[in-house]
Amino acid sequence: MLIRRILTALCLTAIFSSQAQIQPAPEKKEGSGPYTQLIIRGVTLINGTGAPPNGPVDIVIENNRIAQIITVGNPGVPINAQRRPVLKPNGKELNCEGMYVLPGLIDMHGHIGGKEQGTPAEYVFKLWMAHGITTIRDPSCGNGLDWVLDHKKKSAANTITAPRIYAYTAFGQGSKVPINTAEAARAWVNENAKKGADGIKFFGASPEVMDAALRENKKLGLRSACHHAQLDVARWNVLNSARSGLTSMEHWYGLPEALFTDKTIQQYPLTYNYNNEQDRFEEAGKLWKQAAAPYSEHWNKVMNELIALDFTLDPTFNIYDANRDLMRARRAEWHEDYTLPSLWKFYEPSRVSHGSYWHNWGTEQEVEWKNNYRLWMTFVNEYKNRGGRVTAGSDNGFIYQLYGFGFIRELELLREAGFHPLEVIRSATLYAAQALGAEKDLGSVEIGKLADLVVIDANPLKNLQVLYGTGAIELDASNTVIRKGGVKYTIKDGIVYDTKQLLQDVKNIVDEEKRKTNWQLKQPGVK
Repeated sequence: MLIRRILTALCLTAIFSSQAQIQPAPEKKEGSGPYTQLIIRGVTLINGTGAPPNGPVDIVIENNRIAQIITVGNPGVPINAQRRPVLKPNGKELNCEGMYVLPGLIDMHGHIGGKEQGTPAEYVFKLWMAHGITTIRDPSCGNGLDWVLDHKKKSAANTITAPRIYAYTAFGQGSKVPINTAEAARAWVNENAKKGADGIKFFGASPEVMDAALRENKKLGLRSACHHAQLDVARWNVLNSARSGLTSMEHWYGLPEALFTDKTIQQYPLTYNYNNEQDRFEEAGKLWKQAAAPYSEHWNKVMNELIALDFTLDPTFNIYDANRDLMRARRAEWHEDYTLPSLWKFYEPSRVSHGSYWHNWGTEQEVEWKNNYRLWMTFVNEYKNRGGRVTAGSDNGFIYQLYGFGFIRELELLREAGFHPLEVIRSATLYAAQALGAEKDLGSVEIGKLADLVVIDANPLKNLQVLYGTGAIELDASNTVIRKGGVKYTIKDGIVYDTKQLLQDVKNIVDEEKRKTNWQLKQPGVK
């Protein structure tokens, strides 16, 4: 059954049930604004298009739209006051001289928490917003489509503190019977569109069902994503999906299989069991070396066809980062202050919790995954070099990756793959907006677009780590260790949020849970 396969793929048995819903976000006024006029003064602009930084500029926002971007001088000399736009009565200005501004960041794989992780919506939303993430795509709507659409509406009205939300329903969600025919697939797709979903997240199905659903969804003008689960990838890989109209793929499953030249199925050990996640992820780390070699004829052919189909890669490098260095991910410094006790418990080795497959994980597995990343990153970087669209997504709340923090790690990993920092920012902004079909309003700092902005008092191009809520470590001129960066303001819909306050709110939630449960963070196996 399709729904059973989806559940197995996610290892979240209640994804289609209202029991999976997390605590809703509280409706309360936070942030300042919106204002009839907001002027951000004296910033260096990184506009998200790939253009190099320029500044100082003043950015004028009126009625939640960018109205003017005015150069007001040159670096190293006083700003020319005569060039500056005039503040209108009841307007608001932010003196951000010496700071940098970016477009609001877009997380293309943002699950809004889960009951299993014990993460309330406020916790998740504020971690995202504190890291400059003003838009997320929820792939599968694990809290239920109605719940997600309700929060999408509240976010659009700014009655909750949350990024804007794009809802991609899990294929088959809400169906009372298995979807095993093309006719049933088309009917479900049409019903999903009528409910208000922005797109569909697929995991796999029979070729007949996948083809019918994708083509119908495309005909309706909706977007789609797919995690090509191993249960169906032998008969339907990324190329099949792209040809039928899939607009983006998640992770990398299904791509190496499209690159096979001497086999049709990956080399599973004969004792392999997909439901044993140690098996599943250990063997996944050996898959890219089974694919065609980089720049070989077949490798080039697959890449070029996907690019010609205007297909988007959303690699989510960060979510598997622990596979190649478990201790690094487990000991990340933000866990102490910002990881909920219930989420830490979910991360720990388990045969039940999804993504907690540390049954026997060590040097051999990590070496395989390091080699896996080299081949995977080579494909993704060359895809970008040839004009293909690559976006940034996190898939956080699993595998020791924390909301917001994991997204910034994704930016670092795109840099590791070979992206210039400006290309990294473009993937996290303009390219993501294009993949969502929202580039008219989002994704770059340009006149006429919505006022979704990130202000930071450090240069993220020099060091992407300054975007972490904990900032980056530096040694100042007096030989004192300091923290540099951390987003200063997240501006969404022209409303200015103090990110340090958002992080404090998250820490308060965590501290309260620790107090109630008398809990202390301990590493797995430590008594």
